[in-house]
Amino acid sequence: MATLLIADDHPLYRDAIRGALTSNFEQLTLLEAADLDTTVEMLHHNKQIDLLLLDLHMPGSGDLFGLIHIRKIFPDLPVAVVSGLEDVDIISKVINVGAMGFVPKTTSAAQISKAVNVMLEGDIWLPESYAANDVELDTEFTELAVKVASLTPAQYKVLCYMRDGLLNKQIGYNLDIATATVKAHVTGIFKKLHINNRTQAVLIASHLQLAPPEAGI
Repeated sequence: MATLLIADDHPLYRDAIRGALTSNFEQLTLLEAADLDTTVEMLHHNKQIDLLLLDLHMPGSGDLFGLIHIRKIFPDLPVAVVSGLEDVDIISKVINVGAMGFVPKTTSAAQISKAVNVMLEGDIWLPESYAANDVELDTEFTELAVKVASLTPAQYKVLCYMRDGLLNKQIGYNLDIATATVKAHVTGIFKKLHINNRTQAVLIASHLQLAPPEAGI
């Protein structure tokens, strides 16, 4: 008996995943979530989940933020990324952040079942068009992701706004907080990321492909 959580904001795709898996697994419990907040809440209340299928771009996820955030809170949870974007650079990044696999949304039902089987057995699964040696292991990237995972949700949002070139006053307006509070967040970001200026912060956020979450975390 395996328990999977499908985290995707498109009901039709969740239905497709459900159909693909229920037709190929005799004993399987499937749970569903449509945004990052709900996903995290369900993971807190369902410790028996064996695998999370995570959409990179559902509300709250903000590109890699959702994966980084979940890996921080649930480091032992196997996570597979599902995405409509199939690119070796993206695949490399999610694997370096700690994903067990990458499942394009164009993957057939049979291949989805095969992928889930492989990952439930503890192995990494990639699309057949990508050889294992196509994925570059980047320890620097992994270390940056770990540092970003240490940020609070507010600090993360400030980092993303810094990446977009906003000044402290503009960030404060967008987040409805005082400029002094923004400055305190910036100081905290510099400390946690081991940097000392905004340019370095922008480079890190850009390198990790971070985007502001659409919902509060």
